[in-house]
Amino acid sequence: MKFFIINSGSSSIKYQVIEMETESVLATGLVERIGEEVGRLKNTCFPGTPDERESVIEQPIPDHYSGMMLVIAVLTDKDKGVIGDTSEISAIGHRVVHGGEDFHASTRITPEVIEAVKHNIPLAPLHNPANLDGIRVAMEIFAQVPQVAVFDTAFHQTMPPRAFMYALPSSLYEQDRVRRYGFHGTSHRFVAGECARMLGKPLAECNLITVHLGNGCSMTAIENGRSIDTSLGMTPLEGLVMGTRSGDVDPALHLFLKQNKGMELEAIDALLNKESGLKGLCGMNDMRDIHKAVEAGDARAAMALDVQTYRNRKYIGAYMAVLGRVDGIVFTAGIGENDAIVRAESLKGLEFLGVRLDAAKNKQRAKEARCISLEDSPVRVFVIPTNEELAIAREVANVVRG
Repeated sequence: MKFFIINSGSSSIKYQVIEMETESVLATGLVERIGEEVGRLKNTCFPGTPDERESVIEQPIPDHYSGMMLVIAVLTDKDKGVIGDTSEISAIGHRVVHGGEDFHASTRITPEVIEAVKHNIPLAPLHNPANLDGIRVAMEIFAQVPQVAVFDTAFHQTMPPRAFMYALPSSLYEQDRVRRYGFHGTSHRFVAGECARMLGKPLAECNLITVHLGNGCSMTAIENGRSIDTSLGMTPLEGLVMGTRSGDVDPALHLFLKQNKGMELEAIDALLNKESGLKGLCGMNDMRDIHKAVEAGDARAAMALDVQTYRNRKYIGAYMAVLGRVDGIVFTAGIGENDAIVRAESLKGLEFLGVRLDAAKNKQRAKEARCISLEDSPVRVFVIPTNEELAIAREVANVVRG
């Protein structure tokens, strides 16, 4: 069976074609700059194999339908493609950012599901409309193919009220659904499952802290395989220090900026989401650039690194307190998988809680999942590459098989 996995953005379509019997990627690609004067499609067939080949097309791509048709043309090209025609696609999986409280699991897409995703647009006004564009186009082109929505928020729907409720008037939750939802759920679920396998235990018996560090960052406390707390909130702004997002700040900052800087709410929102985080602290949001700047003696870059890893350490300590027993801490995503300094600084001083990092193992570079703690560490530490597309494909398989 071949599954087509789609992550539709406001001006982009990210995709993979996966052969589910072997869970191998036949093709991966990105359509970007949809609606601009010149769009771009980059497609890679058989990535990471001796047969890998890449193609790039630049031309006007006026809308998502045109973008999807271009993708299909490339995938079915008799010389460069990976499928004969669209009939070889057995199922389609769509990443949907916000399922609100409507969806506790992935689900087959129906008109009712589409209406529920629309209902949650106020909770994710930038993401859900783009996700719906991808669903609408795919259902038009692949009318007879089963299609499944996989929600970023679903994994966190097991959080108890003490974790997801804000201390606000209860009417804001009851009438307007103001609460913590959490995101990156597909990634957290995937690496938790891989960690359980490495521990040799059923996921339902594992207590884990999963640390997703990329341009966006989040952390999740997992008790007996279920998310019981997570750092991202009603939106993907709360919590850890991110590339351009502030994470936790005093909510009164909004009023302060309005009264003292004359800023309107839209400008404050843009400041917190696009000009803050690492970028706000030192002018850079790529951790590789920050490390180079630290080595060159840049004090602001050193401060940014210290602020981020200190925040990580605070959350890890808090989640260890919440869980009581912790079997493993998992680092994943671009920074989590590749940055030994961030990992070491994020765990610094936690030895008294049973976290004993093996410095030599931590510094080793590898693409494979691995344990980087000392043999006698009561809490084991892992680096596990995330694979959200494969996680989505597995969810699709579960739904399609009923």
